[in-house]
Amino acid sequence: MPENRRFIVSSSPHVGSSLFTRRIMIHVAIALTFCLVAGVVLYGFYSFFLVYLAVFSALGAETLYNLIRKKPNTILDGSAIVTGMIVGLNLPPTAPFYVAIIGSFFAIMIVKMLFGGLGKNFANPAATARVFLLLAWTSKMTAFINPLDYAGGKVTAQDFFSFRFIVDFADKANYVTGATPLAGIKSAGMVGASNVDVNLLDLLFGTIGGSIGEVCAIAIIAAAIYLIAFKIIDWKIPTIYLASCALFTLVLYKNGWNYILPNLLSGGILFGAVFMLTDYASSPNTRWGTVIYAVGAGLITMLIRRFGGMNEGVSFAILLMNLLVPLIDKACRPKPFGYKKPPKFKKKEDAKNA
Repeated sequence: MPENRRFIVSSSPHVGSSLFTRRIMIHVAIALTFCLVAGVVLYGFYSFFLVYLAVFSALGAETLYNLIRKKPNTILDGSAIVTGMIVGLNLPPTAPFYVAIIGSFFAIMIVKMLFGGLGKNFANPAATARVFLLLAWTSKMTAFINPLDYAGGKVTAQDFFSFRFIVDFADKANYVTGATPLAGIKSAGMVGASNVDVNLLDLLFGTIGGSIGEVCAIAIIAAAIYLIAFKIIDWKIPTIYLASCALFTLVLYKNGWNYILPNLLSGGILFGAVFMLTDYASSPNTRWGTVIYAVGAGLITMLIRRFGGMNEGVSFAILLMNLLVPLIDKACRPKPFGYKKPPKFKKKEDAKNA
């Protein structure tokens, strides 16, 4: 053996990948940028302002927490940037500025840092923040507008760079849509209509009312392909979740075949499947646990959409399944190699002798 060859022996874990936290977060931020660009094109510059206000609020919240606790600042790992982007992209393009700030502070301070920081959060911070914002400001979180109409050069610089929603949604009469696609799907499902009055091309390109990052299905699909290609997310969770949503649409809706694509392409199903359901810290670590987790999220999503009081159910489904992850992993824990189940005691005397 050559004398200059050295073998380093160390305890586990052994790093077997070139990916580390900061690089993973950079890839996720790049993928989220696809959705951000689509949202800005559709709704104007105020959408960009909201998302990056949420990002800087997330960075500020994590810095403040570390200063209070006298701990090293952890913002350089990039996780706060990703959380802020997801929170911002979950907002409607009419949300007042303070909603973005409070949402990011809640996601970072309450859900992430109070439970130990990155990797120790009990649920996806952005999904939990969205649920909190929906409960706290329901009217502001469900106020959607029509996208900018570029046909015939109707969009002016004033329209694109408008900040008219920065404090409150005051100009509601001129901007709110008549009905969001989810509202139309829900009303059609309640009466068992054979056809859904939703244009699938509008859902693909995002020319509809909705949250900033959720409306353009093409942008989300491109982001998913990017993340899967770089092995940042596991394709199984989004695939099983989407298949479960399709299956439960068939079960829960009359004429369900007509509702599958409208359901999958509208609301937050695609965005949640790619960016929130796949969170490393709050998703299962076992093979069958992953299946149960994704199927359960699909079932809850479709139950809320079909029978719930609100049109959307993705964030609630993700939060509920995140809470069940420890139990799912415990139930699905693989047995060690060579494990033998101990014999049961047949009699009380045998138990005593043991």
